[in-house]
Amino acid sequence: MKIRFVIGCVFGLFFAFMAQAQQVKYHIPDSLFSTYYHQRVALFKVLPKTSKDIIMLGNSITDGGEWAEMFQNPHIKNRGISGDISAGVLNRIDEVAERKPAKVFLLIGTNDLARGISPDSVVKNIRQIVAILHETSPKTQVFVQSIFPVNESFKKFGGHTSKKAEIIQVNQSLKNLSDSLPFVYLDVYTSLVDETGRINPKFTNDGLHLLGEGYLAWKKVIEKYLN
Repeated sequence: MKIRFVIGCVFGLFFAFMAQAQQVKYHIPDSLFSTYYHQRVALFKVLPKTSKDIIMLGNSITDGGEWAEMFQNPHIKNRGISGDISAGVLNRIDEVAERKPAKVFLLIGTNDLARGISPDSVVKNIRQIVAILHETSPKTQVFVQSIFPVNESFKKFGGHTSKKAEIIQVNQSLKNLSDSLPFVYLDVYTSLVDETGRINPKFTNDGLHLLGEGYLAWKKVIEKYLN
């Protein structure tokens, strides 16, 4: 509960200063993130900057993808971190933006909802991520992907799989925002969900993360934008 309260307070600081985001960057205390988060961020910072990069940005679902191999494109870089939340992406977005990538594909939010962060807070943080990318690297094309469906029948990740209604709420808000903000909304949710409103069991073995067939279904949705 204490960690959730602290994160909530930090979110409040982000929201209070959103209008000033173009002048000031705010960083969350390092202690709120895992050792794995810091290991990945430290690696990202020392990797060479290259041109025409396509950045896959997100949490464990992105982290688990072999993107360059799937698309046979060495310009695709994996910037997923297992367990990451929208505030974690905000905390490290400068590293991405300063590379001036050609494209960024963002998938974030399911871990926020599992921690009790509200859908509105998730959307506000995603708006801030888009704003920073647009300010720092205005030529970068930003694609915000829908949060994926979940499936409680596997009896794992209960905090995540109990948030089906909140996932739909976030996705609808992001779709609506894409009409007025500089990003393209990509609906991957529809390609993964089954007739019961859950992620199709053929795409997952734990109700949250993807099997190979799930990644291929995801690939079909985004490949025309990626290439």
